[in-house]
Amino acid sequence: MTALPAPEPGLLLRLAGPLQSWGLHSHFNERGTAPFPTRSGVIGMLASALGRHRGQPIDDLTTLHLTVRSDRPGVLLRDLHTVGGGLPGKATVTTAEGKKRPGDTGTLLTHRHYLADAAFTIALTTPQPTTEHHSLLNRCANALRNPQWPLHLGRRSCPPEGPLLLGQSDDTLHHLIHLPVAARPPSTPAVEGTPVEFLADRPLAFLPAPPSTISGAHEDGTHASGELNDQPVSYHPSQRSYLARPLYRRTLLLPHAQFAGFGTQQLTALGRYLDTRLHTTGGDRR
Repeated sequence: MTALPAPEPGLLLRLAGPLQSWGLHSHFNERGTAPFPTRSGVIGMLASALGRHRGQPIDDLTTLHLTVRSDRPGVLLRDLHTVGGGLPGKATVTTAEGKKRPGDTGTLLTHRHYLADAAFTIALTTPQPTTEHHSLLNRCANALRNPQWPLHLGRRSCPPEGPLLLGQSDDTLHHLIHLPVAARPPSTPAVEGTPVEFLADRPLAFLPAPPSTISGAHEDGTHASGELNDQPVSYHPSQRSYLARPLYRRTLLLPHAQFAGFGTQQLTALGRYLDTRLHTTGGDRR
């Protein structure tokens, strides 16, 4: 029998709301969204909760690993915005040359993309359970409970709904797999389970997946499926910079009973799980 990976301490978050937007390929008047929470967006949320200004270092936060469970991918929504319309000449949009647009061209159209009605469960973990990393996790957990500045799901216009911080655990990835899924149960459940996608910034062999959730028909997440330019280096307004990082995907077959539906039904199932099981540590995987 293959031994399960060593437990990893970390935080469990629930990212759900009417709208989310995780910028990735935004360009001038086209503001896109990734189909899942990005490292830059989640780390930026932690920095905001901690009260860090945009020019302050984030080196400690970037040591945390991000693993995303896509409970409900949502629907891609495109919203049309206008910028600069109806303003006096001196207040209109500035051109690349530093001039002001005349009245007949002062209004610009922008397209902004969102994920509507999406829900994700994420784990922020450290494979190095040192005193320093435990202290960082504790500070982040306290900040998410009492954030210095308002938190948002990618854009400021996208506030989260319901509980955001689910808890802190010594066996975070175990709970990431077993927490109730914020989606309707399948109408015709398959015997072997319903596929749910996991995404991470490192090979997904570290997931403590029960044998019943593994299928030979799906990739095991050993090899990167692509690259994302979302590893933040600095959020400074005039010096924003990001590095590329690999993206790994893995699909697990989760049992029908784990799908808890929407609204209060899902929150009730989530609360029941948190009350009875989240205190579980690496030595007791139930």
